[in-house]
Amino acid sequence: MDFKALRSTTLQAAKCSLLFDMKKILSLTRRAIEEYNMISDGDHIAVGLSGGKDSIVLLKALSLYQKFAPMKFQLSAIHVDLGFKNVSENRFDDLQKFCKDLDVPLYIVKTDLYHIIFEDRKENRPCSLCSKMRRGALNSKAVEIKANKVALGHNKEDLIETFLLSLIYEGRLAVFKPTSYLDRTKITVIRPLLFNAEGDIKAAAKRLSMPILENPCPMDKHSQREYMKDLTKHICKDIPFAKDRMFDAIINPQRYDLFVKKEDED
Repeated sequence: MDFKALRSTTLQAAKCSLLFDMKKILSLTRRAIEEYNMISDGDHIAVGLSGGKDSIVLLKALSLYQKFAPMKFQLSAIHVDLGFKNVSENRFDDLQKFCKDLDVPLYIVKTDLYHIIFEDRKENRPCSLCSKMRRGALNSKAVEIKANKVALGHNKEDLIETFLLSLIYEGRLAVFKPTSYLDRTKITVIRPLLFNAEGDIKAAAKRLSMPILENPCPMDKHSQREYMKDLTKHICKDIPFAKDRMFDAIINPQRYDLFVKKEDED
């Protein structure tokens, strides 16, 4: 038996299986990248790697896209450690191995955000402040490693939930953009998973046994965003296509039909 040929065939089959499992994710990621010009030749992209399913699948998708993309770009991963207590010292071992296997450098940024937000300030609604401070730490590290872009794992449902949060809690029609330039840091934020559904991302992460980090945050599953997620699911029980309609309404400006001031009509 030719073991060398057998090994080669097995490895090829494994690669084909991986591409099959990621085919839909990769196709929609590529669509977002091309439709919104997210990546250019020579970019250094830092992926915000929280350890959740979205960011891990995003890193895998970008590493696969990197192999056949028409442009050449560099990938790095940044994890912001919020400093939660009573977590394992080996918590990041699987994440580090995952990045090593992809040949992507991983930078772990140590912070005391948990102490500041939950113990020092004792925030009743900490999610907004935590998000801003975590994003600040991420962008600062990206600047330090000379990355010009930061990729975040926001998916299709995240867009809808953000829109509902702004509408209901802030009384305004607003949502994050596919790409946004930050003047202060000179960083461009991109969201390549924009067209991907959360269910497909979750399924891909499970099939490929990706090393998802358990979320130790005490607000996990108890936030306003989680309420919007449950609300959307409830609506879709009665109107199965509601999620797709909301998403299409947000990303297609030609469908906007809102009040305008009289002078704007003239």
